[in-house]
Amino acid sequence: MAVRHRVIKKRPKDVWAVLADGSRYAEWVVGTCASSPARGEWPSVHAAIEYQVAFGPFNLKNETVVRACVEGRALELEAKAGVLGTARIAIEVRPWGEYSLVVIDEHPLQGAGGLLHNMGVEALIQVRHRAMLARLADVCENSYASSPPSTPTSG
Repeated sequence: MAVRHRVIKKRPKDVWAVLADGSRYAEWVVGTCASSPARGEWPSVHAAIEYQVAFGPFNLKNETVVRACVEGRALELEAKAGVLGTARIAIEVRPWGEYSLVVIDEHPLQGAGGLLHNMGVEALIQVRHRAMLARLADVCENSYASSPPSTPTSG
């Protein structure tokens, strides 16, 4: 299983605000060039977003479905990738001092992705997760909608 983590210098509620906005999915998910709501209210269970992946002149459309959600803490997604099958992606947001520790855990569920899963694929997923967490941190830490952690002021 590909598990990766990163400290994001924002409060958990600020990180969750980005995760809970399905229209921002393409901003932080590596390989995704566009996303839009497909059904339901993201991130409610069974809600889905459509996303596009571009490979040169080719555009593939797929969807990601929310399978479990604990508001402000955990989001479990099933990403559908056509002939490659599906993958479970679990994202956990934990308080880490005044910041957030974000943990991503991904593994194939069905289809060719599961059959072809090996150490090489695992290494590629780790590289993808490193980039994805960096993008998520950038979106969270530089978003106008987020505010910095409160700091005590002296009198």
